[in-house]
Amino acid sequence: MSPRRGLDLPSIVEAAAVIANERGIQEVTLASLAQSLGIRSPSLYNHISGLHGLRNQLAIFGLKRLTIAIHHAVEGKEGDAAIHAIASAYLAFARTEPGVYELTLRSPDADDEEYTGAAQVLVDLFLSQLAYYKLEGDMAIHIVRGFRSFLHGFASIEQKGGFGMPQAVDESLRMGIQTYLKGLRQI
Repeated sequence: MSPRRGLDLPSIVEAAAVIANERGIQEVTLASLAQSLGIRSPSLYNHISGLHGLRNQLAIFGLKRLTIAIHHAVEGKEGDAAIHAIASAYLAFARTEPGVYELTLRSPDADDEEYTGAAQVLVDLFLSQLAYYKLEGDMAIHIVRGFRSFLHGFASIEQKGGFGMPQAVDESLRMGIQTYLKGLRQI
């Protein structure tokens, strides 16, 4: 069976991203995707290797989009301004693409070069911005992990509606990053 004209991997992944972001990643199934594309599920196998393959492609898609968003946010910035820009771009991505964002969190399978490469580009972007603070080697990796954990924790709590108090959420983020940066200078 030949692939349907006009149907390709990027259009499939983008359609799956819409479902993930609007209804949640658990709603991304081959059946729901096929229905949204107006095709039969078996047609998807011309482009992806099942649900696992689809979710892997969505994760790569998400990592690339997150990297692009952060890259644009830090252009022309360094130091504290760049770190605040990363945080804002990261949270904006988690807010606007919650389903895709969820898939960017897993650790890459060492055998999946495309996913590993996309994840490494994102880590390298974080590392390049933290180089301003003279962080290198293992210490830089530990700091990236801590920063990513802070951002994910913030994004996760916000997505679950956990910030119900009247104080501005973005101000809480700004203050949290300021505290993080203050600690970073003491290393």
